Amino acid sequence: MTRERSNDVSIISVNGKTPQIDPSAFIAPGCRIIGDVVIGPDVSIWYNCVLRADVSHIVVGARSNIQDGSVVHCDGPMPHRPEGFPTIIGEDVLIGHMAMVHGCTLSDRAFVGLKATVMNGCRIGSDAMLAAGALLTENKEIPARELWAGSPARRVREIDDAQAAGMQLGVAHYVMNGRMHKAAVEG
Repeated sequence: MTRERSNDVSIISVNGKTPQIDPSAFIAPGCRIIGDVVIGPDVSIWYNCVLRADVSHIVVGARSNIQDGSVVHCDGPMPHRPEGFPTIIGEDVLIGHMAMVHGCTLSDRAFVGLKATVMNGCRIGSDAMLAAGALLTENKEIPARELWAGSPARRVREIDDAQAAGMQLGVAHYVMNGRMHKAAVEG
C-alpha cells in the first residue's frame, strides 16, 4: 500500500492499483481516493468524499460532480457474479451531498439527489433523476428521463426538457465552481 497526502487529500494505492486523476479535476481537502479509481477531466469531488475501489473499479466521467460527504464504492467478484459490481459514473453526472453510490452505473447526465442511495447492479439512465433521500434497491433501473423517489424508489414522472436543461446548467456551474475552489486550495 502506498500513500500520497496533499492538502489533506489522501491518494492511496491498494493491491497495485493507484488512482488515476486528470490534472484538471478538483479533489477537495478531506477526500480519500483509494485503489482502482479513474477520474476524468473537469470532475469535481467535493469536501470529505470517499471513493474506494479496493475490490473492483470506479470510473468518473468528464465534468461529473460528487458533492460533499458522499461515498462511492464497488463490490468484488462473487461465485454468481465473477465480474463483481464496479461503479461507472458517466459524463456530466450530478451527485448530491451525502449520497451513497455502490456498485452501479450512472449514465451520462444522470442525477442522484442529496442523501440518496444507489445499490449494487442499479442503472440510472441519461437525464434521469433519483430524488433526495431515495433508496434505489439492488438491480433496479431508472429509464432515461424519469424521476424516481421514495424508499424503495418508484417512478414518479418523466423529466421534461426544462428540467433536463436545468441539470446541465448545474453541471456547468460545478465545473466553474470546481475550478475556483481548485485555484483557492492550490494557492
